[in-house]
Amino acid sequence: MELRGKPTAAGRAKAARTTPPDPALERPIPPQPPKPPPTPRARFLRRLGRTLLAALVTAAVVVPVSAAARPRIPAPAPAALAPPTTATLDKAYTANRANAEEASRMAAAHGDRTRAAADHAMAAPSRHFLTFDGRSQGLAVEVLGDLAHADRVAVLVPGSDTTLETYGRFRAGAAALQDHLDSLDHHHGAHGAHGAHGSTSRPHTAVVAWLGYETPGTVSTTVLTTGRAEDAAPPLKRFIHELRGVVGEKAHVSLLCHSYGTVVCGRAARGLDVDDIALVGSPGTGADSVSALRTSARIWAARGADDWIVNVPHVHADLFGTTVGFGADPVSPAFGARVFAAGTGGHSDYFKPGSVSLDNLARIVLGDTSEVTRA
Repeated sequence: MELRGKPTAAGRAKAARTTPPDPALERPIPPQPPKPPPTPRARFLRRLGRTLLAALVTAAVVVPVSAAARPRIPAPAPAALAPPTTATLDKAYTANRANAEEASRMAAAHGDRTRAAADHAMAAPSRHFLTFDGRSQGLAVEVLGDLAHADRVAVLVPGSDTTLETYGRFRAGAAALQDHLDSLDHHHGAHGAHGAHGSTSRPHTAVVAWLGYETPGTVSTTVLTTGRAEDAAPPLKRFIHELRGVVGEKAHVSLLCHSYGTVVCGRAARGLDVDDIALVGSPGTGADSVSALRTSARIWAARGADDWIVNVPHVHADLFGTTVGFGADPVSPAFGARVFAAGTGGHSDYFKPGSVSLDNLARIVLGDTSEVTRA
């Protein structure tokens, strides 16, 4: 047996001098080629992952706290009404005002002053609702103007976070549009415009604020998918059909869709009996082009210069069997819409009084397509 002791310092030094250097260790490391920039899809998926994580944390933490602090608000069932006609509009308005007043009393008894105040405002004698449902987030379809005699009708479809509590800001946009239509109507009358009902007097206009679906929350996973829009499309189609029963086939009907509401309109567009569809502040419609919407309506699109929606990636992604994202940008040339000017406004400014976008939307409603300022 060979016995070996520990090497001495001299022995270690000798070994260090006699051991040849390893060429692999001395060879310089070649520079690595730069990584290619991430594709739009990759950037979208990375951003989506962060958004989903934030939404899930919100759902896990905020929602239970909110639910505990604010239980479901009681409200009566909606008034049972047949589809409206010109002869039954006043009956529908009266029934829905009474329903809103009862919903206000029930919300107040429940201790929810915010909802009670919102419902009470809707019960005012000057308000005209075709639909009112105070349950859950709430649904409301309100008429501004004289629908019974209207031959130019605009139907507004809102985006996320529109509920009975926030309905006031949605209605404000509808009211601004109706006011501007009234001012332009007088200009029409001075030039002898022909109304759709065959008269030579100025057109009669009405605006319908259609909160006919449960909108998604801005901070939620539902706002990233078409699920709520797919649920909303059938009631929107039914409403347009019923609206035609009131105003007739000759009336000019425009669908004005904002933000997530453009996804709703995209899902409902196929075969829809409207003359124009305007998409403002759109994250995408779920369709890649105007032809994919399968509609005979003229498609318009606009985006304000200061609208944050420009940062939303326009792609589709399939995650866990669900399609996330809404596809092509409606203001892109490839989509094929008639792009009109929306000025310098932000995401909530399309119906702002005095704005370029409001003026152009009003001219679309009136059928003055040659007067619309193109972008």
